[in-house]
Amino acid sequence: MIQRLKTAFLAHPESVNESYFEHMGVALRYSATFAYCAFCALVHAFLPFLFEKTASTIVKNMVANMNARMDAPQGQVAPGAQAAE
Repeated sequence: MIQRLKTAFLAHPESVNESYFEHMGVALRYSATFAYCAFCALVHAFLPFLFEKTASTIVKNMVANMNARMDAPQGQVAPGAQAAE
């Protein structure tokens, strides 16, 4: 039972060559960034002169970062990409 639980928690982080806590940190940073984007988009909906390109720019950068992380050799972060963004 404990081995199954360990496997369930570690399978994905290990598949991207991260520890559980490294992966948690990356996921939490993405989550915080998405929350900030949602806030900017909500404000922009009511006050269109604010945050005109903020959310879209951040999302484009996140996609580039995620793609660079996926393309990096196992155990390495692609040049120009930060593991924790």
